[in-house]
Amino acid sequence: MHYTGTIWRPPYEATSLLLETTVGCSHHKCKFCTLYHDLPFKFRMSPVEHMESDLREARRTFKALNSKCIRRVFLTGANPFVLSYNKLAVIAELIHKYLPSVKSIGSFARITDVTSKTSEQLAGLRGLGYDGLTIGMETGDDEALRFMNKGYTSADIYEQCHRLDAAGIHYNFFYLVSISGAGRGEMGAKLTAELCNQTHPVLIGANMLTIYPDSELYTEIQHGNWQEESELEKYKEIRTLIENLQIPTIFAAMGASNAYQFHGQLPKDKKKLLSFLDQIIENVSEEELLQYRKSVHHL
Repeated sequence: MHYTGTIWRPPYEATSLLLETTVGCSHHKCKFCTLYHDLPFKFRMSPVEHMESDLREARRTFKALNSKCIRRVFLTGANPFVLSYNKLAVIAELIHKYLPSVKSIGSFARITDVTSKTSEQLAGLRGLGYDGLTIGMETGDDEALRFMNKGYTSADIYEQCHRLDAAGIHYNFFYLVSISGAGRGEMGAKLTAELCNQTHPVLIGANMLTIYPDSELYTEIQHGNWQEESELEKYKEIRTLIENLQIPTIFAAMGASNAYQFHGQLPKDKKKLLSFLDQIIENVSEEELLQYRKSVHHL
């Protein structure tokens, strides 16, 4: 299989076949992000011949193992959905050619990747199997989105997610805890809940902002332009978000950035999740949580 650098996938894609489709991030300007700093380039599409070779290898391997059929493929890279409709169509056709058992194709996506496609193209991609995108929406706080150079606004998230809804493409959100900064986390959480309540994410995944010295955000902190929330503030922020969510969705904190991992179905498990967070806020010290944050050497 052709894999370049560190391969990232959501926790819930653990059983998916990972197919390298792009490498790096087409945006690569978010101040907090260091995920692709190990690459000597910003972004590139993988050669089609590499993808075809990998699909042949996957078919041989699963056949030799007498394993269950592959039902889902997850395209790796920061945002493979940025590729044009025609390129995504070619990839889907290759997947279905070599792995006819595949029912759906997922990937990470930026909101701007959706913007660049017509409604007809989105519907066409759904027909080719694209579904279950993971979108790093980060927050509904426009000030934070602007400061972090995300390249879109909360209004863009609302508009493009409704276009995905119309095309029948399901999506999950990644929410970045602490992106609004010290003293603004609970406000940012309320803005995010307000936005999420107007969309239809299957899952909202919370990830704790972890700042590394090679990030642009670290430099902003050194210059006094931004301040990180305390660890306990982060849990209060998550609590505020869950408390204000009014839509049926899965809420999960499952990645390595979370000292305490949990998940539940909203609204059914809301009280249970809030109680769990209250126990952390009341009984776990800032020092203990900070020690965990410092132990996360790389995400």
